[in-house]
Amino acid sequence: MTKSIAIVTGAAGDIGAAIAAKLADDHDVVFLADIDAAAASAVASKLGPADRFVAAGCDVTSEASISELAGRAAEAGLVRTLVNNAGAARATSLHETTPEIWRADNALNLEAAFLCFRAFEPMLKASKGSVVNIASVNGMNVFGHPAYSAAKAGLLHFTRLVAVEYGKFGIRSNAVAPGTVKTQAWEKRAAANPNVFEEARRWYPLQRVVDPKDVANAVAFLAGPLAAAISGVCLPVDCGLTAGQAELARTFSQSEHY
Repeated sequence: MTKSIAIVTGAAGDIGAAIAAKLADDHDVVFLADIDAAAASAVASKLGPADRFVAAGCDVTSEASISELAGRAAEAGLVRTLVNNAGAARATSLHETTPEIWRADNALNLEAAFLCFRAFEPMLKASKGSVVNIASVNGMNVFGHPAYSAAKAGLLHFTRLVAVEYGKFGIRSNAVAPGTVKTQAWEKRAAANPNVFEEARRWYPLQRVVDPKDVANAVAFLAGPLAAAISGVCLPVDCGLTAGQAELARTFSQSEHY
């Protein structure tokens, strides 16, 4: 029997690791792809046996690197779920954004999802699989980090493009848009500013920031059978942030939010 495969890019980070762990519930094998192969291996070994959690060094901005990952996955089984999670933000304001930063943020946060989808497209057609793109509330409103935000807005449109064009093949395409997620990066900020979470949570109606498992749960839902009729949507996982007032956007655009 052919094994079902899930691919998670940027899997060495807290969000990617949580997604990989959750997808293992209904996939035979999860590939943890990350540009930092050693970090991906460390995460994979913590999650479980090597035959179920496979670490793979991969530069998602490189067609050759992605093609190698697709080849490894094809040897292991059939890809049923692709999670484009890899991403990063650089300059916090438009004034600080150089052409190099603009291109780099778009390559990682938008173009990489396109390259990965095209590489795994044949297997996703065969499995009538699911694509889940990890976007951001930054792609929905103005919260700073302009190059990253513009790329995430593009990612949301790309999500809809796949849903519309590839729905006839049974492929579903959706996005998750997290707000502030309590990752190691935020823990480092908390070390410098113990009040950072208190300062952040006041903007969230649920009075807390997002946990990586919150994102993972949303991804698993959208990738799974309970969302069989859902395609082309963006699901905010933001503790109510985007339900707030536009004044929040103006406030955040003057500070480092994500």
